[in-house]
Amino acid sequence: MGRKAAEKTKGDTPPRSYEDLIRLIHDRYEGMSKTYQKIALFLTQNPNDVAVLSVNSIAEKCGIHASSFVRFAQALGFRGFKELQTVFQRRLSTAAPGFDARVKALEEELGEKEDKSDFGFLRDLVVRDLTSLHDLLSDVTAEQISRAADLMEKAETIYLIGQLRSVPVVELLRYVLTMLGKRTVLLDPGGGLATHIGKLAGPDDLLFAVSFRFYATEVVNVAEAAAARGVPVVAITDSTLSPLAKNASALFAVPEHEYTFSRSLAAPMCLAQALTVALAARLQKDTESPRIPVVTSP
Repeated sequence: MGRKAAEKTKGDTPPRSYEDLIRLIHDRYEGMSKTYQKIALFLTQNPNDVAVLSVNSIAEKCGIHASSFVRFAQALGFRGFKELQTVFQRRLSTAAPGFDARVKALEEELGEKEDKSDFGFLRDLVVRDLTSLHDLLSDVTAEQISRAADLMEKAETIYLIGQLRSVPVVELLRYVLTMLGKRTVLLDPGGGLATHIGKLAGPDDLLFAVSFRFYATEVVNVAEAAAARGVPVVAITDSTLSPLAKNASALFAVPEHEYTFSRSLAAPMCLAQALTVALAARLQKDTESPRIPVVTSP
């Protein structure tokens, strides 16, 4: 989708709410050019940053010229990127208390501070993790948590799949779910059997899939095949445009922030643990203090 697409939508009324904007991006995503798809991914993954950063800063993060962001906005019916940005600013000011404080924090803590010491790396990672956890708290709803916990409780067997950076998340889930007494199968890629074992899952089971960009092909394929057989899928991923999104019965899109070395798993791990605590409360009939049984020596 390029200049011609922008001209075609020039007279369209642009979406005014964040939800309508994201819905429009979803509807058009498959037909977008690779450049526009990259912009769309950034917008959906980093809504708070889009609200507070300049178009030049956003463009630099994406490695795309700022003019492409302007044309992208025009293709969606906006006069320019600033008008599109107001939708994100409106969302942040209403969904996250202290909009001005949020802007100041981003400018001060995530600005161009040149602290390249060993401790500086720790500081940078902690600040970014705190931002990710704050975003998680504001983006995930009680209904999403309840929906996923209900699916986990009803499942006869919970199949887990996650590869590459997602492995720690599914390993944590396997440990906690096993200690809670849930029949759990980790689809380990070792031996090339993950896809074949995944085929054992039926409609009374559940597939819990975790994958982030660049999405592991086997994870995506297993999730698609499971959904086609009527298996409920709970997915933790990084965007509502993720290939896991279309097959998820319960979807958690956890935006990832840029890291100089690697992307943190603080938010996905916290979310995974929260889901198991919600499940424990159901299984133990205890909403006050659900506990994970511990391994004790004989």
